[in-house]
Amino acid sequence: MDLTLLWKTVLIGIVEGITEFLPVSSTGHIILAEELLHFEGPPGKVFEIVIQLGAILAVCVLYRVKIWNTVTGVVRREPIAMRFAASIIVGFLPAAVAGVVAYKYIKSVLFSPMVVAISLIVGGFAILLIEHFAQRPRVKSVDDIDLKTALFVGICQCLAMIPGVSRSGATIMAARAFRVDRATAAEFSFFLAIPTMLGATVYDLYKNRETLDWHGSGIIALGFVVAFVAALAVIKPFVRFISRHGFAAFAWYRIAVGALALVLLLMR
Repeated sequence: MDLTLLWKTVLIGIVEGITEFLPVSSTGHIILAEELLHFEGPPGKVFEIVIQLGAILAVCVLYRVKIWNTVTGVVRREPIAMRFAASIIVGFLPAAVAGVVAYKYIKSVLFSPMVVAISLIVGGFAILLIEHFAQRPRVKSVDDIDLKTALFVGICQCLAMIPGVSRSGATIMAARAFRVDRATAAEFSFFLAIPTMLGATVYDLYKNRETLDWHGSGIIALGFVVAFVAALAVIKPFVRFISRHGFAAFAWYRIAVGALALVLLLMR
């Protein structure tokens, strides 16, 4: 097996796992990383799709107790579990509808390094503004997020269909605007990622079913495992970090990476 392809696969998997749940845009980083590394994985989109599943699995493992308690609580019709499940469903629906309607346009027009670079910069300044003007939090548990807040978060999640915006960034900042504290906003974003990313993955597989090629399954498996391990290592430290220090560091990182990418793209 090509050693160069192996280390590129590992790097792409690390990028996916680390950035998927941070407010920096995993899709944008994957597009830029593949462009800079001249990465050519298996034909079709199966590699990019499968490594996202690795990141999703990490959330399911880390929050397995909450997920299990919610599922069993819904079966027993417990009010807290029912309310939490309803908020996730309400938050998921806007992106589900928008994704089906705008899928072709998004994939054909917006998936470019230039769009990513600009979105990273704009999103970075948006995070700084929201953090500066955010009011004192009134919601400090995912169980207390009401349907109005969940719907607003879900609508803002639609912005993340633009590469470089960041699904995590859009949902976390939307929750912050509704006075949800930082750690709770991040955790709600993680839970909302499960149906959103699973739905997007299934739909992506369906739309690309004729071009998918499972040759190079070793590369696909390696990317999946690396993305899973990287996400597993990042999620909990991320929550602790933003609880103490906020999101400014991620905002400046976005601006720096976006500006660098813009310069490199314009110099080509």
